Amino acid sequence: MSYLPLDEYQRKWIFTHQSMPVPEDELEFIKPMNQARAAQFWKENISAQSPDMERLSSSDWPMKESNWTDAVDWMAAWDADEPELPEEVTAFIDWQDDVTVYFCYEKYNIIETKWSTFKKHWKNFLFYDDGPMLLGRRRSQALWFDSKGNVKLGERT
Repeated sequence: MSYLPLDEYQRKWIFTHQSMPVPEDELEFIKPMNQARAAQFWKENISAQSPDMERLSSSDWPMKESNWTDAVDWMAAWDADEPELPEEVTAFIDWQDDVTVYFCYEKYNIIETKWSTFKKHWKNFLFYDDGPMLLGRRRSQALWFDSKGNVKLGERT
């Protein structure tokens, strides 16, 4: 099996927190990868050497500034009462709702879900904002969030 049951996921609380719980019937769409699957995905899609975003090498694609076209503030939208992602993000990412996406915290901590689920519950995912990246299956666009409240919009190469 490539996934952990959500009940065994160490950060399950970010999806069940009383301030903004994900509805019970939508939790099934949030699928934390087991460590082996996450490590393989990370190696193939982010870095073969580095275990987290803070230690990426200059040869890893996210470290190439030319891959990033813009950066926008996500923190203001996160703090706001409205549930939507920042407008610049949804304008940049034009994926269909059923596109599989991967929210990558670090080498052993990646969540698979659908774009529709991420869009609806993105604030939950960003309870941990220590450099996570969102990638889509067979899509070149990428989002790289930082803890200062910015998200880089780019293309992975």
